[in-house]
Amino acid sequence: MCEYSLSQITPSDRRSRRLMDALLEKEGIERDKNLDYSVGLFDEDYNLAATGSCFKNTLRCMAVDSSHQGEGLLNRVVSHLMDYQFERGNRDLFLYAKCDSAKFFRDLGFYEIARVEGKVVFMENRRTGFSDYLDSLTRPEAAGERVASVVMNANPFTLGHQYLLERAAAENDVVHVFVVSEEASLIPFSVRYDLVQRGSAHLNNLIYHPTGSYIISNATFPSYFLKDADVVIESHARLDIQVFKKIAAALGIRRRYVGEEPFSQVTGIYNRIMKKELDAEGIFCEIIPRRTDGSTAISASKVRLAIQEDRLDDIRNVVPASTYEYFASPEAEPVIARIRAAGDVIHY
Repeated sequence: MCEYSLSQITPSDRRSRRLMDALLEKEGIERDKNLDYSVGLFDEDYNLAATGSCFKNTLRCMAVDSSHQGEGLLNRVVSHLMDYQFERGNRDLFLYAKCDSAKFFRDLGFYEIARVEGKVVFMENRRTGFSDYLDSLTRPEAAGERVASVVMNANPFTLGHQYLLERAAAENDVVHVFVVSEEASLIPFSVRYDLVQRGSAHLNNLIYHPTGSYIISNATFPSYFLKDADVVIESHARLDIQVFKKIAAALGIRRRYVGEEPFSQVTGIYNRIMKKELDAEGIFCEIIPRRTDGSTAISASKVRLAIQEDRLDDIRNVVPASTYEYFASPEAEPVIARIRAAGDVIHY
């Protein structure tokens, strides 16, 4: 009986990283760029038999060498990763699995949230996690017949975001505004959420929600077992839409507003798929032309670039007063320092 030892694979351990990459490739997986903890199960000759990783509160890049399958090694890896997550305070865990692997993870106590057939299944470790999130969403006392939604990152909140909310608010009785709460942006969620609320305070029919881990961001979506870039984008969009349909059903949402995307190919593809999928479901997807600054479409990326280049006055005419006041205040200094220290602040 082979004895295995479990060890952390650190970024500086080049040999183990090469072994991990080779094992993942052998099993049809590419190492995800978003990993913050990795482990391996090694045999007596220090050959890698199984591996798994974490990124924030997700488990990912899990694989067992085909010559060692049937020995319960993946179970051991997953159990260790879950213990590690619990130790660092993450109780609500999520993972993305291939459809043919979902049963294995169900047997380990994970529950399906949504799936794209033949591509990916989104799962969590709490049986009532998603239903509890749906129950936590604020409902108005009288919603009216026209209920809409907007999902935004608002990194930061611009006049373009404000225009989108104004359009939705004018055409509907209630608008549910979901602000992406995944901490993958240069501007923290607490700041973005506050700026959205302050910048739309003149609209009295908005209800604000954090997305939690359920409306999925690009940073956490697993591209590691979807090789083709367009397949990654399309699968991400379809999985996000499957989750959103359940949120829409819980809140009676019949319309979703999104901004037209002239700059990002990724978001452009996403919007096209979203419109097709939601329209077919009877949830009308309204793609609104971007507000301009007189010549070009207003972009949060361009605002971040101006902040990075110490051109704060340049953002005054493309963001609400509340956003400008925040970035001109001492409170914003740590965020501005983070933006200035970043590499590329333009997202495509």
